[in-house]
Amino acid sequence: MTETKTEPLAGRSAELAALAAMAGAAGLADPQVAIVHGAAGMGKSSLVELFLSRLDSGTVLRAAGTRWETTLDGSVLAQLLRGYDDGTTAPGSVPADPAEAGQLLLARLRSACVNDACTNNAGGLAACAHGAADGAGCPPLVVWVDDVQWADEFSLRALVFALRRLDAERVLVLLAVRDDQWWQLPAGFREFAGSAAVQKLRLRPLVPEHVVSLAWSVRALELPAPMALRLCTHTGGNPGYVHQLLQEQPDDYWNEWHEHLPAPLRLTDEIETALSGARAATRALVQAAAVLESGCLLADAVALANAAGTDSMEDPLSALDEARALGLLKIGADLQVLSFPYPLVRAAVYASLTATQRAALHGSASSMGDDEGEQLFHLAAAAALPDIGLAKQLDAYAAHQAERGAWLSAAAALLRASYVWPDATGRQQRLLQALDALVAAGDLPRASAYARQVAGFRPGPLKEAVLGYLAVLRGRETEADMQLDKAWQQCNPASSPDIAAMICQRRVLHALAAQNGADLMLWAQRAIELAPEDSPAFIESRSIMGLGLAGLGRIEEAHAQYGKFPSLKALGAQRQRVQLGRGWLLLAQDEHYLARDQLAAAVPTEYHLGSGRIAQWAQGWLARAEFELGDWDEALRTVERGLLQQERLQIQLARPLLHLTAAQIHALRGDTAKSALHRDAARAPADSYAIMQLPAAMAAAFVAEAAADYDGVLRALGPLLQLDRTHGMDEPGFWPWHDVYANALVMTDRMVEAAGFLVPHEELAAKRGHRTVMARLAVPRGRILGAEGRLNEAREVFETSLAGIKDLPAPYVRARGNFAYGQMLRRAGQRREAADVLARARDLYLALGASVYVERCDREIQASGLQSTGRRGALDFSVLTAQEIAVARLVAEGRTNKETGLELFIAAKTVQYHLTRIYSKLGISSRSELAARYRAETEEG
Repeated sequence: MTETKTEPLAGRSAELAALAAMAGAAGLADPQVAIVHGAAGMGKSSLVELFLSRLDSGTVLRAAGTRWETTLDGSVLAQLLRGYDDGTTAPGSVPADPAEAGQLLLARLRSACVNDACTNNAGGLAACAHGAADGAGCPPLVVWVDDVQWADEFSLRALVFALRRLDAERVLVLLAVRDDQWWQLPAGFREFAGSAAVQKLRLRPLVPEHVVSLAWSVRALELPAPMALRLCTHTGGNPGYVHQLLQEQPDDYWNEWHEHLPAPLRLTDEIETALSGARAATRALVQAAAVLESGCLLADAVALANAAGTDSMEDPLSALDEARALGLLKIGADLQVLSFPYPLVRAAVYASLTATQRAALHGSASSMGDDEGEQLFHLAAAAALPDIGLAKQLDAYAAHQAERGAWLSAAAALLRASYVWPDATGRQQRLLQALDALVAAGDLPRASAYARQVAGFRPGPLKEAVLGYLAVLRGRETEADMQLDKAWQQCNPASSPDIAAMICQRRVLHALAAQNGADLMLWAQRAIELAPEDSPAFIESRSIMGLGLAGLGRIEEAHAQYGKFPSLKALGAQRQRVQLGRGWLLLAQDEHYLARDQLAAAVPTEYHLGSGRIAQWAQGWLARAEFELGDWDEALRTVERGLLQQERLQIQLARPLLHLTAAQIHALRGDTAKSALHRDAARAPADSYAIMQLPAAMAAAFVAEAAADYDGVLRALGPLLQLDRTHGMDEPGFWPWHDVYANALVMTDRMVEAAGFLVPHEELAAKRGHRTVMARLAVPRGRILGAEGRLNEAREVFETSLAGIKDLPAPYVRARGNFAYGQMLRRAGQRREAADVLARARDLYLALGASVYVERCDREIQASGLQSTGRRGALDFSVLTAQEIAVARLVAEGRTNKETGLELFIAAKTVQYHLTRIYSKLGISSRSELAARYRAETEEG
């Protein structure tokens, strides 16, 4: 395929900096040779030309290979010798011997270096974008050879001869090569290029953020992040193809959803030309693969090609080889599976098919295989006119997929059903149902595109309910309330109980997002009365009702609510909703291990289907459970997985929660740049749901507290005081921010205000018997008592609260309590006792990797004028069984549960069981603490 050479650059700062560094070294009489390589369209030429335009001065010798002159000896060399010693540019003018030609080129380079010699030693390079600072040398002579893969062998031999003899010349040689043509270069050149003397600068595919930048450079177009991701995947991150598509499609195109993105016109022309010149068998194989899509089996593509009328393929591998040589198909490790170099190549092949060819191929494909969904989709693709029978088959298939939790598959079937339904009313009905399935799946980019089309439909309860559902996941509280209110007013529960139950379920989600337990209970009860017991509306409403009960302080009833469900196996795909609700409740009630297991199970996998929106919440709360357990590294990995999904799904409702955990961990570990990034990404508009505002404010407060910016903590959490918190928002365990706010009041000398703020929360925590919340609140209360000189009362508050969580896996809460306790004791003059308490806090913080507080502990201990009376007690491995000792040793060495299990020939779940017993016996709470203590024992033993 032809390479685009003029597209604007994006995402090439590192490469420009590398070229600038090479130029700097060459300017200091250290010759540099670099191979700039990458796929066609990666911008090799554009990168080098931009770099050259930013050089201060100096001569540039240019040459380029072309496929039509690969057999013309001296073609490239003549370009480099142009104008030297009164020579001509004709290839025939160069010496016939490659060595003599190379010697002539070397003389040319040295002559040019002399002519470009600096007039003084102060000359240097102008600043290159993100490049190195000005050097002390001169601008080098640049030899720039593009498209080396098409250079004639004679010129390459002469070039290598000259380059191998460079010594102290100020020369920078840049050679651009296409990766797919590398092995066609002469072996001698490849050997030289692979030597240590030659640097390699590979241009990698763009990532979505670079595609966004490129769109702005090309069209001043603000490309939505989901579309940037799709475009990046579609083009393989190839900037040439991205640039062409951005130029060819109108701006509005990129704000709409398209099931398949197009191929650039030039690529389409090239592929049509390649197909027309290919053998009939090759053409048929590629076209069949395009209909079956990338990843199809070679045998299926051959069968489809034969079924479509092609003569029997006697040698499909020969056809595959030709397709590969033409750049139409890719051969991987498994010859049985066909794939295209890029998705857009498949799009170009498919676009080349006539309507008759498409219908015939899809019709034939529908009779192949046993997958009902594929059969129906091929039939729908082959249908040119309405077909009510086919539409009803698609309806039934969509209903079955929805029961399995395969919402995207259900949406695809409903969309196809809408295309073949004969009347407008039926088409609109199915499009609304498809939109609802997309929202259920959490695919907001696609849902938002179809929502613009649905907005023009006539009013109705289904339309308003679906748009209200979408507004909830977008985090738009006022819009969702208005849409759902209209849906309920337009609905008749007696005649349409299914629609009414759906609206009630959406109202339950709306109330949960608003953290309004009273409204949640009202709408959940209505949904349960209206919906069938096996429906998503019933199951999700009952599950969320458990959270509503807990938010109103009815904890035992909340747990009992989850006991009303049948077995998870019986729930099928609906189990995800129950596991999320139960896991969230368990987390709020200090059952961290159980919570982690439930929440991890609520994340869909390729084996367990489910909703993307539920997965977002499951990952958000799973990260919080891992944080509380002290497994901060795993929490960060969970956040990363969740944010990757969030970027694709664009569900705003769960975004602040995901960023909260990362912001807090990075802040405590002293990574201010990352903590600020996640804090800013967690921000929520002032008119958004409480479930967004709470974690957003907490993220900002936690980052500020880690920086000892207590005024910043008060500014971050102040807006939460204005929320209506009378319906469960302050229930202990759900949103632990109150102690942080009170502590900031104490640290800014607002003792009376802090004491008054604490009272209702202390009373509620005591009433619920919530131990970690009482321990958290004990920090500001103990500080207040210590500041008032009531040392014994302060000591009792700290000792009681810490004793209350001694058997809980809550290392951060214990560390926080011990740190505040030690600070209070030191300020009260109890220096020796303070040092010991602070040493305990330090051990805990060290195990968590919370370097910010490890340093603060060290400063406090140093300020006490004493050292700890001794290091923390040694781990007593004698209490462990032989199997537990083996597990402890491997985990402490950094092995995962799976790796440990493979080493010991036990299941990963068995490893986790052993770890739970190890933690209990050794008095520790996490694998990171086990690793830190084990290393300390090993070093000192």
